[in-house]
Amino acid sequence: MSLLPLFDLSLQGRADVRGLEFLQPDGTVATRTFGELEAASNRLARLLRARGLATGDRLAFFLQNRPEVIELWLAAVKLGLILIPVNVLYRARELAHILTDAAPTAVVTTPDLAAHLPAGTAVWDVSALATAAAGEEATRIAVPADADTPLSLIYTSGTTGAAKGAVLTQGNFATNALTLVTAWRISAADRFLCSLPLFHVHGLANGIHCWLLSGCVLRLTERFEHARAAAWFEEFRPTLFFGVPAMFIRLLELPADQARVFGGRLRLAVSGSAPLPAEVHARFRELYGSVILERYGMTETLMNVGNPYEGERRPGTVGLPLAHVALRVCDEAGAPVPVGTSGEVWVKGPNVCAGYWRRPEATAAAWRDGWFRTGDIGVLAPDGYLTLQGRRSDLIISGGFNIYPREMEELLLEQPGVKEAAVVGAPDPVRGEVPVAYVVAGPEFDETAVAARLREQLASFKQPRAFVRVPALPRTALGKVQKHLLPPWRA
Repeated sequence: MSLLPLFDLSLQGRADVRGLEFLQPDGTVATRTFGELEAASNRLARLLRARGLATGDRLAFFLQNRPEVIELWLAAVKLGLILIPVNVLYRARELAHILTDAAPTAVVTTPDLAAHLPAGTAVWDVSALATAAAGEEATRIAVPADADTPLSLIYTSGTTGAAKGAVLTQGNFATNALTLVTAWRISAADRFLCSLPLFHVHGLANGIHCWLLSGCVLRLTERFEHARAAAWFEEFRPTLFFGVPAMFIRLLELPADQARVFGGRLRLAVSGSAPLPAEVHARFRELYGSVILERYGMTETLMNVGNPYEGERRPGTVGLPLAHVALRVCDEAGAPVPVGTSGEVWVKGPNVCAGYWRRPEATAAAWRDGWFRTGDIGVLAPDGYLTLQGRRSDLIISGGFNIYPREMEELLLEQPGVKEAAVVGAPDPVRGEVPVAYVVAGPEFDETAVAARLREQLASFKQPRAFVRVPALPRTALGKVQKHLLPPWRA
């Protein structure tokens, strides 16, 4: 299954329909019809071919959200190129690793971002590229492709060790888009507000691909800005919004009467890329009258699990396996554990990537008998709902007892004054590790009172050895907490 026939439902079938609106930094709105996107990507594909790029060649982009990212993505699909999206927050060390590992022909970027690239990097200015492409013919060129044709190397966040490039194929992306458009009833009638970065699979695989397949209208912003979010919701009136927990937390700051109006228009709000606190789920429902649909995916697998569109969207869980996914929860030996028992989540399906770029050892370690070991710890309810408890690498073993930080973090977020919380293991000479809680808290936070409440609700071995107040938790561009960057704690 290749992507272009799916995209053609919009690129050719809705050629005269306005498909894209881009909110520019100056506040004006630029628009494109699907036919204009088709023509622009055809011109760009011809220019890239004239510059010597052919099927299987690699090209990176280091860009904020803008229409040219979409045109570049479409051109890559048509030429069979392998695109490498690069996080715009990355700097020297991270950039050097990715560009050395992937060895792209060039990096498409802007002059300000180019200043961060390693010396000697071949840089193609995105504006100059668009100007040059405008002189090319608009008729389509396209090479044959199928489900196994690689489309992208997307690098994992690299919280442990160097980041690895997941080889994602056209079949991976096609499966993901078809499943989500069907499961979430996305149609041409939707109005989709997208503020997710397009260098991440959340914005690309879920956002751009579901939009192109469904033919709805997409409003793309350069980034999420909470100060402007109310104006966006009022002007564009979205029915569909994909976000990360940090976005939904900021949306809770809007006045209740305004939130209720926005929620009345919002057919579906989807959260992912990081755990959504159950408290945020409840507060959003109360304020907006809209129930967030939380789901679970990974760079290597795209979407695995989701709460149902029809049925219970259960707070604190990521829902049920999607139609294309086989899932089981396993012990260290790889044997499935009983329902209600914690273990590592393993998945299998056409959504799982083809492996890690030039990392045969890492690929072999992550797959077993066709199953991908996610590294996430979870537990299945009797009715199949999956609750995630953290990363395998986050597991704290204290005195022989397993501690899953997610459970403690959820409880901390229920305490007065606690705005954010992260629990990590700190070395201990007696117990091996002990949990330490890092909190972002307001003046009403009372450490003694919170500690007392935790003693009432959690086992003694789960009690934080200390509370460390920090001004903010270090996060990735998608809002995922980077626990390895928290300041070290010593007794």
